Amino acid sequence: MSRDLLPGVTGVLVLADGTVLQGIGVGAVGDAVGEVCFNTAMTGYQEILTDPSYMAQIVAFTFPHIGNVGTNVEDIEQMSGSAETAARGAIFRDLPTRPANWRADSDLETWMSRRGVIGLAGVDTRALTKAIREHGMPHGVIAHNPDGVFDLDALAAKAKAWSGLEGLDLAKDASCLQPFVYEEGLWSWEGGGYAKAAEQPKYEVVVVDYGVKRNILRALTSVGARVTVVPAKTSAEDILARNPDGILLSNGPGDPAATGEYAVPEIQKLVASGKPVFGICLGHQMLARALGAQTVKMEQGHHGANHPVKDLTTGKVEIVSMNHGFTVDRDSLPEPVVETHVSLFDGTNAGLALKDKPVFSIQHHPEASPGPTDSLYLFERFAGLMDKAK
Repeated sequence: MSRDLLPGVTGVLVLADGTVLQGIGVGAVGDAVGEVCFNTAMTGYQEILTDPSYMAQIVAFTFPHIGNVGTNVEDIEQMSGSAETAARGAIFRDLPTRPANWRADSDLETWMSRRGVIGLAGVDTRALTKAIREHGMPHGVIAHNPDGVFDLDALAAKAKAWSGLEGLDLAKDASCLQPFVYEEGLWSWEGGGYAKAAEQPKYEVVVVDYGVKRNILRALTSVGARVTVVPAKTSAEDILARNPDGILLSNGPGDPAATGEYAVPEIQKLVASGKPVFGICLGHQMLARALGAQTVKMEQGHHGANHPVKDLTTGKVEIVSMNHGFTVDRDSLPEPVVETHVSLFDGTNAGLALKDKPVFSIQHHPEASPGPTDSLYLFERFAGLMDKAK
């Protein structure tokens, strides 16, 4: 059944409880179901929309002006090109602005259309954000139809029927299909682009790909690593057969308990090997589960590039980029696990380490894409562990 909408409406967000937000459709035409979250970052919308950790989510941007730097072919974080393995939709306060940046090769709306990302503009994102803060991240369907015709009841039913992220293993879909070597470094102003990896690498690092971001790989090559990326279901035996100096457990989407069904036993073997292990985001959560801790779903999650985190090993406070809807239950951390980082927003766990092995992990995104570079030192810390192990 179709209900009356305001004149000129070409896009809607329909929540599982029947709430309808009306606006202007942007990007791809069609509809997509997902969990609605908000992101407080003021920059980096292209990196956010291509972050595999946002798979099956619809992102509402709290910053009103999105699109001003356009898009380009370099700042895509996911390894695949499909929107199916990243954010399904985007919500804006204002219509995306025209690009004004020397690196832009497309405007945001055209880029979203090409990628299959559905957008909605003209929404009161402040009210939506407040609702998420008070009631949690709802299930919703974002829809764009230039004709302005929507079956709102059917869209609400679709949102209500969606199972949600709990119990969902998305890493297997976000992961690569076969191993490969990554050979790009961090951005270089001198070179006017991303640097090349070192010809004579100092370390051999295997990255277990649960939905890895390119800038994590770039950060690793920039500390001297030769980076080999392997699929999420690669066995510990196959990883250790490569004789790596260190192993990185990457970020990714979905429920760590679901992905952990096959990942946790392999992570336990990797930890037992004595090799340095570094976990990020989903990798952090699954490492925690491998060490005996528990993970839980969050009401609103952490999504933004302005989150204060305290490094308990140094006493320093860092501003970091975060994107996660599950968290490690800090009260479940067993011996000999120690908490190394904590969120100063809500006191949730943001890092851990083993007392007796070169193993550590963090909840935030130290590669800073987007976000501040306060935590890039963690890649140097990982390199230091590999030096000691050698």
